Amino acid sequence: MEDMQYLGFFGIIKESIKIIFTWRKILSQISLALLSLSFIISAFSEISHFLMAKIHHDQRALNHTKADTLNFNKLSNLATSDIIELCLFTVASYVRKLIVSLLYTSTVVYTIACVYTSRSITFKRVMSVVPKVWKRLMITLLWSFLALFIYIVNIVVTILVCYLLFDLIHSPAIGLILGFILLILFLFGLVYISVILDLAGVISVLEDIYGLQAVFKSKNLIKGKTRISIAIKLLLTIGSMAFGVVFDVFMANGYGSGFLRLGDAVLCFLFLLFGLITQTVIYLVCRSYHDENINKSALLLAKYVPLQVKDV
Repeated sequence: MEDMQYLGFFGIIKESIKIIFTWRKILSQISLALLSLSFIISAFSEISHFLMAKIHHDQRALNHTKADTLNFNKLSNLATSDIIELCLFTVASYVRKLIVSLLYTSTVVYTIACVYTSRSITFKRVMSVVPKVWKRLMITLLWSFLALFIYIVNIVVTILVCYLLFDLIHSPAIGLILGFILLILFLFGLVYISVILDLAGVISVLEDIYGLQAVFKSKNLIKGKTRISIAIKLLLTIGSMAFGVVFDVFMANGYGSGFLRLGDAVLCFLFLLFGLITQTVIYLVCRSYHDENINKSALLLAKYVPLQVKDV
């Protein structure tokens, strides 16, 4: 593990791919166990699109119905009921995503960490980690959502202020240039924050640190490997968005056969697996770069023991 500090962009990608092929059995078991949960998103998507179509249909009917009539009140109640159902399904969808994210992150991250202990890993042992880490990981994820929300709010406020300033300048060219510069800076900041938050999730699984403490440690740990981490994050984000767009097109418009939709869903899930592996490898690279060697004995125990500060 001491040599991991020398891994660059292609080295981390190569190491992640190597792990997938070398440990494909245990990773396949984890993926198959959680893939069934992931497929629920198909049902939620179908129901959501169905409810949205019903709401649009009822709204059009309301626009052509005389107000304060029995039929109008009936359609209004029906539209309100559909909106409530859509909101409930949306909340349920986000809860499902959170559950899958907690399970998948904790199991995959711990598995990859155990890979570097040179000891055989069993599916039962890996899954037994989930009850011991999910609370820490959930707290870190909630703080991550809050951090992203605050950052996005700041972006919106800044855009509004800049819009008012550009309106006073009366120069479209200057406004366009400044707007482009701000957009680049905001996107860079968003990617940088995402890298820190992703690494904080890995830290919450492998160490007895969570929440803001994990976020601050992630910020310090990534120093020296920031450019490489951002480049890999951009690659993963672009790939994830591409698969997501294809999946949404298939689901929303009904293009392609059910087999193609299933294949795209599996590819999305496998890409998520690849992303979690690269995040864990980056964590190990950063620790090696800062001469923080992981105490392997903590991972070799029969029962899960998080990495303490004294283990470093």
